[in-house]
Amino acid sequence: MERHRLRLPVAVAATVAAAALATFALRPRTGLIEPAAVDPQAYFSPAELERAREFRGPQRALGLAGLVVSGGILAVLALRPPRRVRRALEAAGRRPLGGGAAAGAAISVVLVAATLPLDAVGHARAVAVGLSTQGWGAWLGDVGKATAVGAVFAGAGAGGVLALVRRFPRRAWIPGSVIAVALSAGFVFLSPLVLEPLFNRFTPLPRGELRTEVLELAERAGVEVGEVFRVDASRRTTGANAYVGGLGSTKRVVLYDTLLERFPPDQVRSVVAHELGHVEGRDLLRGLAWLAIVSPAALFLAQALAERVQGRGHGGEARLPATPAALPAIALSLALVSFAVGAAGNVLSREVEARADGFALRLTEEPEAFIGLERGLSVSNVSEPDPPEAWHLLLGTHPTTVERIGFGLAFGRER
Repeated sequence: MERHRLRLPVAVAATVAAAALATFALRPRTGLIEPAAVDPQAYFSPAELERAREFRGPQRALGLAGLVVSGGILAVLALRPPRRVRRALEAAGRRPLGGGAAAGAAISVVLVAATLPLDAVGHARAVAVGLSTQGWGAWLGDVGKATAVGAVFAGAGAGGVLALVRRFPRRAWIPGSVIAVALSAGFVFLSPLVLEPLFNRFTPLPRGELRTEVLELAERAGVEVGEVFRVDASRRTTGANAYVGGLGSTKRVVLYDTLLERFPPDQVRSVVAHELGHVEGRDLLRGLAWLAIVSPAALFLAQALAERVQGRGHGGEARLPATPAALPAIALSLALVSFAVGAAGNVLSREVEARADGFALRLTEEPEAFIGLERGLSVSNVSEPDPPEAWHLLLGTHPTTVERIGFGLAFGRER
């Protein structure tokens, strides 16, 4: 009994230690630039700052409300499930793996449906501010596709988790962590081929001056860029962005069509150089390495927490049964642990992005273009240049726009 009670605090301590170790070990050692101090009003008009605040503040509230609603539903299902739900889970238990897959998919769909009104309000506000270009039909179509994909993954995941709990009742987290890393690598590899084309059209960047500049930048950077694609982001948004995706033979740099059409060539070069920085730094592999270090402790914590939740929901301490009845407790625990671990991972993400910014500045040697790019991205995406510190600390994956402008200023002064 004493050993069982110590399982959860030991798991918490192990997860905190693993996240700290992974972040420290994998953080960039070179290439970072100390940002200069920046006054947002020197780069953004009062109207631009007010527009971003008025839009992003309520959007954050809607996002938090969605987390509360989802967490509340999972808590109710895990601790005090309605009689109808309890009977459905018991019935699904007659065929544990197939029933578990169906229950996992159903829980996923219920969570989407519960937060749909909040998401709809957020979409309406994005349309009103000019950020979203989608009508309701197109938006609901994307929601439907995302829901279907999520249900498939949730169903497969639920069946897989129950199979592990059945085979390894107390140590499902050990093989689970190996599978989680393997699936993550597979997802990164296959996403450009299978998932992303469900939502957008990708076309190789045509021959011309821009493609030549991209290849020249890659050659100067000493990296194999893979393919460069243009994506029809304008069907969904007026915002601009770019990213690196894929792994190995599916590696690619993707540029939004909004970026290519509305930003000057020197700023597009700066974006490309930033993404080449991710390729040169092998940042996708860095992320998988972080996951490999953290996932064993994190899944140990999730299992220990699920056991504790399951016990409270059934009148005492209990091991996880390998039946669909355990899925709400498992889903709630995974959600809580993922949120906490994700906040820790964002610390590393911000440093990785800052290093890519430094790489872009040194590769292009165009600090004015870099600063103009960061200002333009903030305005087009209706982003706050300097968001609330607590929000950025927990959920920010990139340096703030103010910090990034500071990188450009500091580099310019060094020159």
